[in-house]
Amino acid sequence: MEVIFMLVGFSLMVALLFLGLFFWAVRDGQYDDGHTPAMRILFDKNKDNTKEQSKTTNTKNNTD
Repeated sequence: MEVIFMLVGFSLMVALLFLGLFFWAVRDGQYDDGHTPAMRILFDKNKDNTKEQSKTTNTKNNTD
């Protein structure tokens, strides 16, 4: 029975250690995304908007 109390205490200490390491990594900027902002300029902002513009252009060309 004493071993169970020791194991529970040890597991709680390990869990608190991992929680502390996680918060340290988040505060340190480990999970900041540095790649996506550089790639964002290469993609279109609104794909739906470009589809609507091409449809209106096609209908204007068909009526001329």
